[in-house]
Amino acid sequence: MVCVKIVVGSMRLLVLFLVASAGCASAGEFAVFSSGSRLHVDRHETVDGRLRLYSGGGYIEVEASKIQGFEGDGAAPAAVPPKTAAPAPAAVQVTPERLADAAADRYGLPRALVRSVISAESRFRMEAVSPKGAIGLMQLMPDTAQSLGANPYDPAQNVDAGTRYLRALLEKYHGLLWHALAAYNAGPKAVEKYNGVPPYRETLNYVKRIDRDFKKAGD
Repeated sequence: MVCVKIVVGSMRLLVLFLVASAGCASAGEFAVFSSGSRLHVDRHETVDGRLRLYSGGGYIEVEASKIQGFEGDGAAPAAVPPKTAAPAPAAVQVTPERLADAAADRYGLPRALVRSVISAESRFRMEAVSPKGAIGLMQLMPDTAQSLGANPYDPAQNVDAGTRYLRALLEKYHGLLWHALAAYNAGPKAVEKYNGVPPYRETLNYVKRIDRDFKKAGD
């Protein structure tokens, strides 16, 4: 039988190659496919990342990933490095800082701002509960958390909801940071009543502290 030259472009052509190569000389090697099938070839080489399998005067090209290895005629199988699964990624520890940064990125706020708010609200303590009943890292009141569809006792949901609320306040006050922070601390009604930051000592100290820490982080 005459060995024909075929450049593989389909499974049909590969079958033709197998039939044609059956009558070729037996010297050479066996290509072992990932499926378990074996094909006798004269030799092989790698061309542009693909394996070229020669038989007689022709050859076929296959993806290297489809070949498990090569065996010599009557010899032990050629050593082929086994495919090993990629190692599992290391577990990432969930920290208040990571939660803050993720939420800031999600809602397009500066990371330093969200961190500064968390620091002022809860000092990064996940279990913090204020005497007034504010819960968690960004100290959400239960009714506020409910309106935002968040479980305030879940740190991730707490920070997400608090950051989302802060973003909404910034939009409400056209980007005026002090107004938004004052509303977060004392409520929007107090800001509307005084047309700005209300003259409450707690709120004034709160706004100034966050503004200072936020600017310091940006230096």
